Amino acid sequence: METAEILSNLKQQGVHISVENKTLNIRSPKGVLTPELQAQIVANKPEIIEFLRRNLAHSYANVPIAQGLSLQTIGRLIGEVGEELNQDSKPPIIDPKLMAQRLTVTFRPLVKGYKNLAILGFRAELEQKLQEYGVNIISWEQATKEFKYAINIPLTNWKQSIKTRVVKTGVNAVIDVDRPASIRSIAETFAAEKFYQLYSRFILQDRKISVSGIGRLIGWAEECAAKYIEDPTNTQVIVLTDLDEEFINSQTPYQRKIKIGLNTLVRTFSEIVIGVSATKFSILNMNLSDSIFYRSDIDRFVLKSLIPKIYVPILPLPLSKFQLGVCHVQKSTYAKKLVALSHKLADTNLFPPGSKLSEVIKRKSHRDIVNVIVNGRTGVSYGFVAYAEPPQYIGKVEITEQEWESLSSITEFNIDQVRQNTIGRRYLKTQIGTEYKFKQIPDIWVFSARSGSNKTNLNLENDVLRIGLTNRLLLQLPQELDSQVADIKPSYDVYVMLAISLAAALYTPKLIKNGAPIVHFHGYPVFEWFKPHEYCVGVHNPSVPCGTYESGVFNFLGIASLANQSSKDMNLISLVEPDHGTNFIAHDLDYLVERLKTGCAEGQVELGGKHFASLKAKVGELEI
Repeated sequence: METAEILSNLKQQGVHISVENKTLNIRSPKGVLTPELQAQIVANKPEIIEFLRRNLAHSYANVPIAQGLSLQTIGRLIGEVGEELNQDSKPPIIDPKLMAQRLTVTFRPLVKGYKNLAILGFRAELEQKLQEYGVNIISWEQATKEFKYAINIPLTNWKQSIKTRVVKTGVNAVIDVDRPASIRSIAETFAAEKFYQLYSRFILQDRKISVSGIGRLIGWAEECAAKYIEDPTNTQVIVLTDLDEEFINSQTPYQRKIKIGLNTLVRTFSEIVIGVSATKFSILNMNLSDSIFYRSDIDRFVLKSLIPKIYVPILPLPLSKFQLGVCHVQKSTYAKKLVALSHKLADTNLFPPGSKLSEVIKRKSHRDIVNVIVNGRTGVSYGFVAYAEPPQYIGKVEITEQEWESLSSITEFNIDQVRQNTIGRRYLKTQIGTEYKFKQIPDIWVFSARSGSNKTNLNLENDVLRIGLTNRLLLQLPQELDSQVADIKPSYDVYVMLAISLAAALYTPKLIKNGAPIVHFHGYPVFEWFKPHEYCVGVHNPSVPCGTYESGVFNFLGIASLANQSSKDMNLISLVEPDHGTNFIAHDLDYLVERLKTGCAEGQVELGGKHFASLKAKVGELEI
């Protein structure tokens, strides 16, 4: 019997079941809950818990939270739809407590004789806090399964059968400790890497293979937890190691922090590294956060920082999400404005040069694994620059309530929130103050730098992409594109750019009516930097990685929260992403450049987390 049917039958008999962490709370009329029904519930407990958690998340996503809109509606508006054969969008979850209830985490067993007391104490406390917030902690034996595979070398008689254990796909994270390499493991790793290089060149002839395929060829020699991961796109590795004082030092140049951070992630072959000392700790991922927490902050850290990062891994949008086309960048004023913006920002030093993965990741096997995970990108960069075109409307920008009532429903939207007219233009019912407004949802177009490009020296023909948001995501490549430039991928931050642009069009239309520059860098301004008609939101948000779908939702909500001030002039909005940096949108290119240059010159705007405490102490929490 299906789980839904079991619960439906119980409900018909007056039995109500809810879930709290791993516990089922059952309310039943006297005499109804027979031993047979109790046995049925016990036998299906894991499936019932998962079903109830998913239903809770979907219900939460459909409750109006911001200006009368639900999270489900916001998610669809900013472009999150399913694949071509499945048009259901993933409901955004932005409450860390709900995120926690959907996570499964395991701790890799410690090696015998492990004696780092600071990390041992932190590890035990971390496990306890994750459980308290509802994360499903399972043993290593439960999390893994036996896996056998054979390595066969064509044209030779060499065959090797390998038996190991792998972490099942359903596990969201493996938490491990940093393990110093032994002489034997170094030798085995060297041999495995040489073997992989030869196999790749002569047998595969440099054809791409899956992550698991690479793992089978080199995994026997690996000491890191990554060797046990069945699917690295679903399971993150989190490593606890000694705190790197140089990395968290506010005086360390950010370019130096990039090198330290990337080398640490590569050395441990993990997605997240938590540096631990007796009194404090830090968290590091590909966003290169240098946030510092004291041991007394562990509750807030687990809920607001770690859980969101486990729930929302950093992954680029695949090209399959977009409808592809071409654009004429030479004819676009806004493409040229983007290039001008990039050049004018060079003096701020807020956009450090990107890092080529080939220069950071020395082992070919590891480069090939990362290449699969990051969808063929050859480098990483820090920050983005974009330029939004004016929103595009067809027909009335705003209609009356009477006209709204005559509009038709749209299958994938709540009829109380979104409807369409006879020519297919969509309108949004949103609450601003005490009034309801009925606004057309415009087409949004943004010129953006391609992923991995030099953000302060863009080339118009090779570095600029046009991204659109209508009833789906669109990507236009320059018609003039040099065919030799192979690494043409959209930025990781597509959802954020589009969410900011759409929210500005709906809630702060004066800000974007003539187009608007948008930038993101991995730092913060001090609170005193802001002038009248400049606003800051998002400081207390959960720290989901920048550029993710959930991050897009938070940026949309941030601008929507300013809706009651939309009648006032807005020159600039700062949208903070805790642990990761700040997004800015302004009404004018030169205004934004001048403000950032002045802030940098006066030490009020800097890369890294130095100024985050200033904002956190003085900016109110976002109400949603």
